[in-house]
Amino acid sequence: MNLNEYTSYDAVGLAGLVARGEVSAAELADAARRAVLAVNPHINAVVEHWEPEEGDLARARAGGPLAGVPFLIKDLGIAMAGRRSELGSRLAAGMVANADSILMTRFRQAGLVTIGRSTTPEMAFSTTTESIQHGATGNPWQPTLTAGGSSGGAAAAVAAGIVPVAHATDAAGSIRIPAAHTGLFGLKPTRGRNSNGPRLDEVFAGFGVQLGVSRTVRDSAALLDAIQGTPTGEPYHTAAPEQGFLREVGRDPGRLKIALMAHPWNGARSQAPMVEAVEKVGRHLQGLGHTVEPAQAPLGVSWESFVHANAQIWTATLVHSMDAIARITGRHLDASTLEPSTLACCTYGRRVSGVDYVRALDVRNRVTRALGAWFQQYDILLTPTLPEFPLPLGVYSQGAETMDGLAWTERVFRHAPFSPAFNVAGLPAMSMPLVSDASSGLPIGIQFGAGFAREDTLLRLAGQLEQSMPWSGRRPRVWAGDGR
Repeated sequence: MNLNEYTSYDAVGLAGLVARGEVSAAELADAARRAVLAVNPHINAVVEHWEPEEGDLARARAGGPLAGVPFLIKDLGIAMAGRRSELGSRLAAGMVANADSILMTRFRQAGLVTIGRSTTPEMAFSTTTESIQHGATGNPWQPTLTAGGSSGGAAAAVAAGIVPVAHATDAAGSIRIPAAHTGLFGLKPTRGRNSNGPRLDEVFAGFGVQLGVSRTVRDSAALLDAIQGTPTGEPYHTAAPEQGFLREVGRDPGRLKIALMAHPWNGARSQAPMVEAVEKVGRHLQGLGHTVEPAQAPLGVSWESFVHANAQIWTATLVHSMDAIARITGRHLDASTLEPSTLACCTYGRRVSGVDYVRALDVRNRVTRALGAWFQQYDILLTPTLPEFPLPLGVYSQGAETMDGLAWTERVFRHAPFSPAFNVAGLPAMSMPLVSDASSGLPIGIQFGAGFAREDTLLRLAGQLEQSMPWSGRRPRVWAGDGR
């Protein structure tokens, strides 16, 4: 299979070829390896890649919606037995997982063939993927720009055609942000939809969830079908739907009541192209029969309180994780092992008391209650995924050495002010590449949020929009399909 043919299929399409015997999982893995060699030098999205494990190839022969599909795991949030998990950090360099996590087991059971791991910023606490450990990840649309973060490597790899779908995590927008920057579909599931275990329970007080990024809606839906459900002992559990998520993609969403919010909760103004894009989508939705009206969704607290609470929860959690890694690796937490922003967050997190943490959880409660009640009035909140275009590489971390953990959190949230509220409230949200900027050709992501456990509503709407505002014909500058 040549790369032009390989990249013309999404994951469900490739699995169909395998099921019909038209291509083998080993042949697809070889195509993915050739794609890595062709484009990764231009974008630095893949930390390492390897020959597929025989057990994965055997499971792929058993069939399934994703059986035989080449896959990448993020260098964070998941454990694959015998493979390194370095969290984008010199502190964790060389650290190897001794067993599969629950999520990894489910990826294997789905028949996915993991061939490597993708880049992440250190400890995932950034909305750009530029670590000292593995270098900067470029955007396939313009490699001098950021691909976003923290799942920037996953997004860059999928957007460039290395794999059709890749594992990603999201604790403040880390699926949706890079999806928006690179022209992909990215769905953040509801809290409790799948497992972070067994080593992890609630990531950042329940803010962190996992799924992936993809070039088509149906691929993310099939991936969610494969991993949804939580075993005994999980801190959160969201009941499974009566029918699979993949079946929702082609269903009529009905007439939805949609609120349009063009500017973020922090009081800043979105750039004009982002406003124009979300308003264009709003008009299109009206043409499809939905009701769209301007509205300001309540955050439940001030923006300053929101950022402060997130800083308390994030940095205290980071301290716990970094101390554990230091014990495993025998390294010290200092400038030789941690980047300035991470070290600042560690220092800040050590000052967070138990009472501080409980106060932060009270903010979580107020945000969850406010947005939960609001979604009794509206089906969908429509926003730009991001208020601005991707930054040039090297810009984001300037001045980090002078910041404390609160200031760094404020910077992260200022760059992505639309997404974190859905993590704090535990609600599902997705980014869709529905618009391209006329002057630059860069994709503009549009975010849709819904009420608790309403991925079905999101996926029905996503399927409708994928048909009526298609993006499948757009290709970035760096594209594996241009090779043989």
